Amino acid sequence: MNRKIIIGGIAIIILLITGYTLLDNMLFDGIRPRVIQENGFSAHFFANQETSNQPAVIVLGGGPGGDFWGQQLAEAGYPALALPYYRQEGLPALMEEIPLEYFGNAIDWLGTQPEVNEDKVIIMGASRNAELALVIASYLPEKVHGTIAFAPSSVSWSNTVLPFNSDDIKPSWTFRGEAIPFIPMEKITGGESNTIETLPYWTGGLADSNQVASASIPVEQISGPILLLSGLDDQVWPSAMMSDMIEDRLEERGFQHKLKNLQFEGAGHLISRNLATISQDRTGHMPIGDKLYEFEFGGTIEQDQAAIIHSEEAIMTFLEGL
Repeated sequence: MNRKIIIGGIAIIILLITGYTLLDNMLFDGIRPRVIQENGFSAHFFANQETSNQPAVIVLGGGPGGDFWGQQLAEAGYPALALPYYRQEGLPALMEEIPLEYFGNAIDWLGTQPEVNEDKVIIMGASRNAELALVIASYLPEKVHGTIAFAPSSVSWSNTVLPFNSDDIKPSWTFRGEAIPFIPMEKITGGESNTIETLPYWTGGLADSNQVASASIPVEQISGPILLLSGLDDQVWPSAMMSDMIEDRLEERGFQHKLKNLQFEGAGHLISRNLATISQDRTGHMPIGDKLYEFEFGGTIEQDQAAIIHSEEAIMTFLEGL
């Protein structure tokens, strides 16, 4: 009797699991990612089964944002790799001294996939990931053929710009065992209020022209088009100003590829976000010491929504032109 009950219970469990799987497959209308753990990296790979030899996009940072863009791009016919590089099992715990070779391994793997045209690999990121995207494209021009940068930086910053990193000043990125030149920063500090303004912290770091010259990302070395997207009301850091600094550098050095520097009136720092979630979490939170501070992203819901729609259109136009 007990044996029959056990067998019956197992059968019910199997039936439930099978039913759930079938229902999930029927309801899910997106593109499921392949989990990639090889060639020294971890990532989610998104590609439509009908896609072949198309431009591909590496979305830096992975996570929910990377998966969102992976879905969006794959549904439009462009294979995408959502690529984390720290704070996951087998990856560095902190965003500091991250070797560019890690991304080179991922690019090499991506180029071997039948869905991908290895001569049209684009790298994409937002905020610090946009800084990283521009650095990778600048130092690995033989592997990367264009860049999409949301709320970008024109310079590399030290690890200490992030409160959760170590206290010793180190490079955020390295290449061939050497530091990518950076602006050394003391860690941001808070006050008695529960809120903090981050914009003056970054503009203060850009005030030393000698340090800026030394730490500027050599974007003129990028071997393909660049799309910059920023909000003119970005309250996190001066992304529109730094986009203009990138444009000025490219003009001074006779950049041979296309540059589009799109800046959105009234939009803030969140213009790479999923349109469906833009009304959520309109302020950020930053732990400094034993206290949690609130900071503003900038922009309004309406202007951020408009910027997101225009940004998505600009990205698809950018990819179509490759």
